[in-house]
Amino acid sequence: MRKSTIWVLVVIMALTFVGLLYLQISYLNNTIQMRKEQFALAIKRSLYDVSEALERDESIRYLQEGLNESQKRLISYEFNNEHNELNGSNGNLSINVNNPKLKLPSTSELFNNNKEEGINNNITRTYMGMQEMLKKQYLYQKGLLNDIVLKILNTASLHPILERVDTRQLESYLRAELLNNNINTVFKFAIADGHGKLLYKSQGYAPTNKDEIYSQIIFPNDAPERIHYIKIYFPSQTKYIMQSVEFMTTSFIFTLAMLLTFIFTIVIALRQKKLSDMKTDFINNMTHEFKTPISTISLAAQMLNDQSIGKNPKMIEHVAKVIIDESSRLRFQVDKVLQMSLLEKHKVMMRLTMVDANAVIDKAINTFRIKIEKLGGEINSHLCDEDTLVEVDEMHFTNVIFNLFDNALKYAYEGRPLKLHIETRVKNGKLHIEIEDNGIGIKKEDLKRIFEKFYRVSTGNVHNVKGFGLGLAYVQKIIEDLKGSIHAESELNIGTKFIIVLPLIKTD
Repeated sequence: MRKSTIWVLVVIMALTFVGLLYLQISYLNNTIQMRKEQFALAIKRSLYDVSEALERDESIRYLQEGLNESQKRLISYEFNNEHNELNGSNGNLSINVNNPKLKLPSTSELFNNNKEEGINNNITRTYMGMQEMLKKQYLYQKGLLNDIVLKILNTASLHPILERVDTRQLESYLRAELLNNNINTVFKFAIADGHGKLLYKSQGYAPTNKDEIYSQIIFPNDAPERIHYIKIYFPSQTKYIMQSVEFMTTSFIFTLAMLLTFIFTIVIALRQKKLSDMKTDFINNMTHEFKTPISTISLAAQMLNDQSIGKNPKMIEHVAKVIIDESSRLRFQVDKVLQMSLLEKHKVMMRLTMVDANAVIDKAINTFRIKIEKLGGEINSHLCDEDTLVEVDEMHFTNVIFNLFDNALKYAYEGRPLKLHIETRVKNGKLHIEIEDNGIGIKKEDLKRIFEKFYRVSTGNVHNVKGFGLGLAYVQKIIEDLKGSIHAESELNIGTKFIIVLPLIKTD
């Protein structure tokens, strides 16, 4: 599959997942907001019902007190009426409609009596007297009720709020009304005056967020300066609301897990694609690298079969040297591949010994100097005078230095003589080895990948720079196995510097 096709699929799937997550998050936020609004509405409705219940209780209490007083006054009133009936006060007929001893005649009875007794005028006057008496009785009872209402309005709010409200009864009302509105969670409440001062609070009332407090006027008809409030809050309000949308949270988590799995899969696929391309590139380069020495050896072998050459000892010596050199070159390339095979399996065998790093580096410089000077370049060094004893595998450590030298030579700037500088110094109990060149340099985007296996700045079938892309990967692996570190600094068209840091062996 082409890389462009993979990226198209990645973009489509990414947009699909992002859109799905956006919809789920939006729906989840809307649902939570709706739950909060429903919760707040249910609380307000419950508090309003509790306020009405408290007002009703107070009204009933005052009515009972007023009725008890009115009963006493009514008894006195009936007694006076009965006394007037017996004494015939002012010569008029007085009738107490509330007297159980007095039975009022119906209209039909009055008319029947009228026919029987023939005293129509007297009965009419009697009936009208009864109506007048009922009217007076109604006005009297109305006056009593007005007195009770005025007492509630004028005197009730003068009492302390804790005398007017039973806190236990208030808590019972709150619990009942909350349950009626399908809210079953722990709550704490308090009673406060109009200035916010708490006059009573239940155990554990300690809200941390003012936005979580719900309030309601207890007696709305009180004077403004005597207004009091019920304040209520729910310690586990957020948890209670989130419990109602747990299914959405679970769905969101599953979708997020799918997205992460998809991303992981795509990353692995891209890595595999990149590794496949790098291995293909490696095979192409390896074929080219092997083809040259094999062709040279084959040509030299054909020359040896020539009888005219067989008679010339110097030519035979030259051909033999060519075969030996090309065989060494071929063996070196095969060794590189085998080394990386061992690195791949993490089976590099180390024979650690204590060596003088400066001595190993100086020997490598002397060996490589001829090759560099032959190409018109120069190599110089500044090796510190301090002890540079390190515990390394001398063969692998030497290979590391040679790889870095060879890397500088391969990436020399065309038309500019190579200048290679090597420096060692001791800092904080560690040996710092710097190998700097004035080559073509490395781009920033390539610099962080140069230690990857098979990675080469010049890729594909372009063979202006020979190699497999294994040298720096091998260098990094060896240095890390020696408990050291390596990093590179580079500027395009200016040059590159490799810095190796190794622990020193302490000596007395």
